[in-house]
Amino acid sequence: MKCIAVFCGSSNGASDIYKEGAIQLGKELVRRNITLVYGGASVGIMGEVADTVLEEGGNVIGVIPRLLEEREISHQHLTKLYTVDTMHERKAKMAELADGFIALPGGPGTLEEFFEIFTWAQIGLHQKPCGLLNINGYYNPLIDLLDHMVEQQFLQKKYRSLAQLDSDPKVLIDKFYTYEPPTIKTYNK
Repeated sequence: MKCIAVFCGSSNGASDIYKEGAIQLGKELVRRNITLVYGGASVGIMGEVADTVLEEGGNVIGVIPRLLEEREISHQHLTKLYTVDTMHERKAKMAELADGFIALPGGPGTLEEFFEIFTWAQIGLHQKPCGLLNINGYYNPLIDLLDHMVEQQFLQKKYRSLAQLDSDPKVLIDKFYTYEPPTIKTYNK
C-alpha cells in the first residue's frame, strides 16, 4: 500500500475531535510510509491531514479542480498538486493514484466521493479497499443505512463489506492489508 486517498471535509466540523482524528490519520500514514492523496485544499480537516503528513515528513499529492482552487484555497506546500478541470477528473485522478480510500467525516461532497468509489468497487472497476474512519461515531447513521439496504435487498450482503469501518486509523489501515474484495456484481434473473 503506497498511496491512500482520503475524502474529507473542507471545514473543521462541530468538535475538535474531528481535527484530532485527521491528525492521527496523517501520523499513521507517515508511520507506514504511505503517501496521502487528497482534495488539495489547505482548509478544514482536509488541510489538517495534509499539514500533519507534511510536518511529519511524508508525501502529499493534492488534486483540485480549477473551480475550487480559489474557494477551497489550494495548498501551496504539497509534494505534488494536480489542477484538473472538473470534479469528475478529480475523482478519477485520485482513484488512479490511490491503492485504497478512506473517508474522514465530511459533508455531501465527502459522501459523494466515497460512494462513487464504493460503487466502482461493487461493479468491478477496482478492487481496492474502502474505509470509513468513524471518528466520534460520525458514520454510525450511514452504517445503519447500509445495513438497512442489505435488509431491504437493495445491497447484496457481500458488498456491505466494501465499507471497512473503524474509529482507529491504525486498525482501519491494518484491515486494508488483509482486505479481500468480493466477487464482481452480477444480475441474475
